Amino acid sequence: MDVTLLGTGAPAGLPRPDCPCAACAAAQGENARAATALLVDGALLLDLTPGAAFAAARAGHSLTGVRQVLLSHPHDGPALEVPAGLPQPGRVPDGRELALLTGHRVRAVAMDAPGTGYAVTGPDGQRLLYLPPGGAPAGLEEPAEPYDMVLVDVVGRPDALARLRAVGAVGAATDVVAVHLGHDVPPGRELVRRLAAAGARAVRDGTTLVVGAYEDVPEVPRRTLVLGGARSGKSVEAERRLESFPEVLYVATGGSRGGDTEWAARVRAHRERRPGSWRTVETCDLVPLLKDDGAPLLVDCLSLWLTDAMDAVGAWDDAEWADGGERALRDRVRDLTEAVRATRRTVVAVSNEVGSGIVPATASGRRYRDELGRLNAAFAHECEQVLLVVAGQALVLRG
Repeated sequence: MDVTLLGTGAPAGLPRPDCPCAACAAAQGENARAATALLVDGALLLDLTPGAAFAAARAGHSLTGVRQVLLSHPHDGPALEVPAGLPQPGRVPDGRELALLTGHRVRAVAMDAPGTGYAVTGPDGQRLLYLPPGGAPAGLEEPAEPYDMVLVDVVGRPDALARLRAVGAVGAATDVVAVHLGHDVPPGRELVRRLAAAGARAVRDGTTLVVGAYEDVPEVPRRTLVLGGARSGKSVEAERRLESFPEVLYVATGGSRGGDTEWAARVRAHRERRPGSWRTVETCDLVPLLKDDGAPLLVDCLSLWLTDAMDAVGAWDDAEWADGGERALRDRVRDLTEAVRATRRTVVAVSNEVGSGIVPATASGRRYRDELGRLNAAFAHECEQVLLVVAGQALVLRG
């Protein structure tokens, strides 16, 4: 089963008309995208967009063989113009199945937002799922058979991908293709990086994909360290890397700090932006979690873990530090990094980058700065990907 993407953009396209944002300004040439529409085996058209016939011609196809046109979402603006020779577009009621004379079967999938998803089975038995912009499947049942290809709004609704993974509808071999792409993410390498972290990819308008060909499926880095300064956006970046995965275990190393209202407000802000399916545990005992099998771990953050470890070994007292404290801290860091090396879990860890700022005025401050630099370097050595977040922009240091 072949799928030609006549467009891959949001309903308003990319760039958006009259939008002055930086992402739209950069979305020129090969980065421009028409509204998403799919041509399946030349016989089925999913979503009808302006200029569909010209888009098909540019991709080397014709719409003359289309036997069914289905809409996935409400279309704002003027009435759709149906090119001559195409059947009138329609919509399949949720849960119903449509059989085409070409041998394709189309089942309508209910959404949690206005629109309809379509599960298409080709004559060869290959299966694809196409979801509308801004929508996630509703009422999924598990276990589900993995689709060969899923076309979904990865940027706008990463939780849709998480739901599909939770029931087994997206597996390790599923080709996840991002569609309905708008100006939420700058085009180019930043878009590629964000999608790769979700195990997804984007293609240009006019690309024809073979359902069931898996060689282009990106591998998600299993261990990632996200560094950054205060309020750099490092925690948001770390959370973003796992928001398309279900049942993430969020490991908060800072504790509750009773009576500290500023800290409580920080914790509340973090919890409110995390997906509801994630679980949270407050602990600095990371090694047992890394040794266990289970859901992905998000550790926020290593700098607070280090504070706890230095408290435990008496690192703030020069005499205790010289009399075994330094050696004990080295042992704790070694145990942690060895656990990271051996872990089978997906891990994203956050840490502060403090070595580029003002030199601390106290000996204990300088000791903490030095030990955090050593910890970050040791932890990064065990990670497939290392990022440095500056002013909300993620710079790839490794991977």
